[in-house]
Amino acid sequence: MINRATEVQQPLYMRFAAVLISIVIIVYGLYELQSLLIPLVFAILFSVLLFPLCRRLEMWRFPRILAILVCLVLALAVIVGVLYAFTTQISSFAEVLPQVIKKGNDLLSKLQTYADDHFNIDRKRQVTEAKKYVSTILESGGTVLTTTLLATTSTLTDVLLVLLFIFFFLLYRDFFRSFFYKVFGQQHRTKVDGVMQRIYSVVKDYLVGLVLVILVIGTLMTVGLMILGVDYAVFFGFFGACLVLIPYFGISLGSLLPAAYTLVTQDNPLKALGVIGVFLFVQALEGNFITPYIVGSKVSINPLAAIVSLLLWDSLWGLPGLILALPLTAIIKVIFDSVSALKPYGFLLGEAEKPRPPIKNLQQLADQLPRRVSKIGKEEEKVGRGEDDAKLIR
Repeated sequence: MINRATEVQQPLYMRFAAVLISIVIIVYGLYELQSLLIPLVFAILFSVLLFPLCRRLEMWRFPRILAILVCLVLALAVIVGVLYAFTTQISSFAEVLPQVIKKGNDLLSKLQTYADDHFNIDRKRQVTEAKKYVSTILESGGTVLTTTLLATTSTLTDVLLVLLFIFFFLLYRDFFRSFFYKVFGQQHRTKVDGVMQRIYSVVKDYLVGLVLVILVIGTLMTVGLMILGVDYAVFFGFFGACLVLIPYFGISLGSLLPAAYTLVTQDNPLKALGVIGVFLFVQALEGNFITPYIVGSKVSINPLAAIVSLLLWDSLWGLPGLILALPLTAIIKVIFDSVSALKPYGFLLGEAEKPRPPIKNLQQLADQLPRRVSKIGKEEEKVGRGEDDAKLIR
């Protein structure tokens, strides 16, 4: 007699408890291992960005190790060039810092006089309170300096770690693909290739689109600040553009520094409001036209899911979590869409579908059938191209 294994159906509350315990374990692991996982995720993203160049060099008969080293050198050259440009602007900004401090003191003196005249707050009391705050800042200065040095050392270590991870990800990419084949079975190779291709496409299109968005936004804000006559317009413009990495409110935060600088260095408060207006106008363009046009629907996550993911990843990993929130959520959505049991959650993360008007009669249904068949054919053709691209990557 053949014994057949029977599947035991657990009660709903036990399955719900198991899911909650699994989520708690995963979240705890993400938080505790962030020093390892953050460089690892950044390395994966940069590996995806450098992979087309590495593959092109390999097609030109470069050995794989040499091609990877060339990609890393070019990436470092770009990063060093950008840092050099920002450092030059910051050094120029530091030369006028004494003048900014002097004007700031003059503005503070005017505020003290205004408070004394209109709110009857004695100037001696103001000075006493200011000295108290200054002494508190000086007492914590050593701690701040130590923390800054440790953070700088940690950042340099993370950069080296990311470069090392990128090298091995590009070197052993075929090895990792074989690993996924063994995990999910050889009979699911086509599905594994399709999922990996979609993840690759989402991450690559997001990163390339993000670079273009930063360039466009930085140029627009630089031109706007130049029209207003703000000093260091290039620095402030591209500094604010880089904050687009923090979606929805990053550009608004970037307006605070140039607005404060303009308010201190120039006597016209309207110009500081103009700086804020330029940043808000560019942010409106970015959210409604620039990002949707350049990035498109490659990262098709609805705004509610995006905001929730930003808050969750910020709670877990801080600023790196804010930067990585959208690409990580997009990758999770691709995985959810590929697993039958998780497709409802992938649907929940995606863009909301527009409701279709009800079909009133059979003639209307017959009129719509050719369009629906054509749409299905295009989707199948797109899937076929994705599988061909996956074979080409192999």
